[in-house]
Amino acid sequence: MLRIEDISYSVEGRPLFEGASAVIPTGHKVGLVGRNGTGKTTLFRLIRGELVLEGGRISLPERARIGGVAQEVPSSETTLLDTVLAADTERAALLVEAETASDPTRIADIQTRLADIDAWSAEGRASAILKGLGFDDAEQRMPCSAFSGGWRMRVALAAVLFAQPDLLLLDEPTNYLDLEGAVWLESYLARYPHSVIIISHDRGLLNRAVGAILHLENRKLTFYQGPYDQFVRQRAEQRAVLAAQSKKQDARRAHLQAFVDRFKAKASKAKQAQSRVKMLEKMTPIASPEEAKSRAFSFPAPEELSPPIIAMEGAEVGYGEVPVLRKLSLRIDQDDRIALLGKNGQGKSTLAKLLSDRLPAMSGRIVRASKLRIGYFAQHQLDELEIDETPLDHLRRERPGSPPAKLRAQLAGFGLGADQADTVVARLSGGQKARLSLLLATLDAPHMLILDEPTNHLDMESREALVEALAAYSGAVILVSHDMHLLSLVADRLWLVKDGRVTPYEDDLEAYRKMLLAGEPKPESKAAAAAAKPAPKKPSRDRIMAMRAEVRKCEERLGKLNAMRDRLAGKLADPELYDAPRINEAEVWQKKYAEVMEALDRAESLWLDAQDKLEKAGG
Repeated sequence: MLRIEDISYSVEGRPLFEGASAVIPTGHKVGLVGRNGTGKTTLFRLIRGELVLEGGRISLPERARIGGVAQEVPSSETTLLDTVLAADTERAALLVEAETASDPTRIADIQTRLADIDAWSAEGRASAILKGLGFDDAEQRMPCSAFSGGWRMRVALAAVLFAQPDLLLLDEPTNYLDLEGAVWLESYLARYPHSVIIISHDRGLLNRAVGAILHLENRKLTFYQGPYDQFVRQRAEQRAVLAAQSKKQDARRAHLQAFVDRFKAKASKAKQAQSRVKMLEKMTPIASPEEAKSRAFSFPAPEELSPPIIAMEGAEVGYGEVPVLRKLSLRIDQDDRIALLGKNGQGKSTLAKLLSDRLPAMSGRIVRASKLRIGYFAQHQLDELEIDETPLDHLRRERPGSPPAKLRAQLAGFGLGADQADTVVARLSGGQKARLSLLLATLDAPHMLILDEPTNHLDMESREALVEALAAYSGAVILVSHDMHLLSLVADRLWLVKDGRVTPYEDDLEAYRKMLLAGEPKPESKAAAAAAKPAPKKPSRDRIMAMRAEVRKCEERLGKLNAMRDRLAGKLADPELYDAPRINEAEVWQKKYAEVMEALDRAESLWLDAQDKLEKAGG
């Protein structure tokens, strides 16, 4: 159980927590929500003991392990699989000790503990986690240094999930995942055996992976049972009650003040007027709850073009002489809302670059409308902003002839007020940088907007504002996102990018999510699904790999114990051991021999069970 009791903490004189308290029951999965800048990440640092409280206390059960994604992502020559395996420090230490231990009793203890923590299936479990986060078998054997920072963050996430701390703290874990990885993480966290606290603006994750919400507002913490949508309903009800109470109190105040103003000069009424003044002074104001500030986006409307705005036939695209996507015969109209589905590495970004004319076709035919303008937003573009310039400077460069007032109005239309307009990009938040990039992408009123993970740095209110802006936008939208809530509200067509092809996905997003969780191929259409015959369910490839790893580890353990048994048998075969002066020593070796034999019996039983499971699975 995590107890947060009456804590206080300030940053540069600005209080983030004042007498905040909350209790997180053991085993609960909790979403930590609140406006950006309220102190959610700071609370994680306080829980980990990285910052010192000014008042109050935070307590956990003794020896409870706290885990989170490391800030320093691995970049060594160690393979991904070994990096994840090393995160279970107890297992790693026991395996090292097992190589050098000579005391039969200690060897037996080590082997028993390894069996207790399911150490022999560790490689299979680690591999399954890495695969869920997007790494295939070959990539898992590659060094961490071969991957970019975003992919190494996935390795760091895999490592902490494998270590299974008693309290898992995750700060925006889906920001570096694709849709497939985010769906897998939702399912994994829902089954996680210990406590979890997640900072996230991903509505789907907060609805499916957690069972409670911890709300940080006005320097206080409030614990709500239920997923995010239930929390939103409760908050709406509370706001309605407070608004009604505030309105009623305002009417009462006005009535009392009117009496005072009317009769304060009359001697006969002076005492009554003074009484009402005291009543006014004693009334504690009921603050009407503030609705989330409007963070609306404003996309300029393009003129209408004749359909289609893009048509391609038999197109092929790739890098150098290596094609990534083949036989592309696609059509896009100005009123299309298309979501691209498919795992990372299948070619979604390649298709986006082809559509935006950033990558030429290797063959085939592509026709674009003559006046077509395309806006393109991708996460890497945030890094291309000039960090020493202000948002106003960026707009001046794009619109050198526009008056400053008009430029500031455009910035305000994307939630960048006067303060942010004159702040250098280096000091802006991730969400503010994303807003600036969105503004630059839509500045020319594009007929088609390509958005690659647009919500990674946006808070919940900004995500809802983006949905509203896209609904009002009169151009085509091509969307890549791990946010299923956004996809479900914006997209009306789904394209699956897989195995070098781009094909319409005939089912809906929920069916796609279920397909990912099942880990099985799905028929391409509902008609095919109806005609398909049910096949006997087989264990997944990951499960068979885990079984094989367990058999192999059991065999290694048997080899070590058999070697120890043979050495002890050699000692016990020495006749001099049983002479009177050494009879006590003989008893010691006999006892150790008995312990090794007992450990050997257990190891053989585990090995037989593992072999039996593997044979039944067809492995």
